[in-house]
Amino acid sequence: MVVDRYENYLHLSEFERPHDRDAAAHASWLDLMAATAGDALEVPRENVFLKRRSRQRGKTQHEKVAQTDRKIPVQEGGLTFLVNLADYIDTGLFLDHRVTRQMVRELADGKHFLNLFAYTGSFTTYAASGGAASTTSVDLSQTYLDWAQENLQVNNLAGPQHQFAAMDIGEFVRRHRPGEVYDLVVCDPPTFSNSKRTDQDWSVQEGAVPLLNDILKLVRPGGIIFFSTNFRRFKFDTESLAATTVHEISKQTVPDEFRNRRIHRCWKIWK
Repeated sequence: MVVDRYENYLHLSEFERPHDRDAAAHASWLDLMAATAGDALEVPRENVFLKRRSRQRGKTQHEKVAQTDRKIPVQEGGLTFLVNLADYIDTGLFLDHRVTRQMVRELADGKHFLNLFAYTGSFTTYAASGGAASTTSVDLSQTYLDWAQENLQVNNLAGPQHQFAAMDIGEFVRRHRPGEVYDLVVCDPPTFSNSKRTDQDWSVQEGAVPLLNDILKLVRPGGIIFFSTNFRRFKFDTESLAATTVHEISKQTVPDEFRNRRIHRCWKIWK
């Protein structure tokens, strides 16, 4: 059970593991965990949200679990982000990349920023707050990109310099006009994806290096790519990258409060 706190709300995720409880006993145990977390952290029970995060098998994908469409504003790094604690397994803000987001903000001033697999645009919001000259956010989901635009709006950062593209990332890169356009890129792909909107499945182990080499063609000399994955068995063939320098920064990017130091791996790649 992982407990994340968002302001005066708790988001509990039960990770599927073997146990000897029957269904009724397990349901009682979950209720007890939710009540205990709320009591210990002095959060009202109605503000405690519980999810079950089942292991992904084969081509299964996490589905929407509710339809409240309720977004709650929370604070991080002096910025406001809208999270949805009820409807999705993921909330709209991945807490393990808080440090990486700050790294992006510190590098963003005057830069042209590209956010691939942008999700709800938290990296975009940080880049915009850091003075990015432009941002481009790409995700297959228009729902998430609309959410990303909301995050910019609640921080008074919206404007025509921020562009959004709802399309497959590989297709976006292939169709992009040639030439060195971006100074700063974030690429944080899923481990696996088999969306009905694309013809090909995505696997980070097979697809990362070819995708990163295509991205590097769009990056100016001296530009930086932050590449991250939460696939623990990922083997990175850095020798096949057309990059000047590749440096793993995972130890610096996982926040101190994470007991799981392998929650993600992250690399800084220089053109």
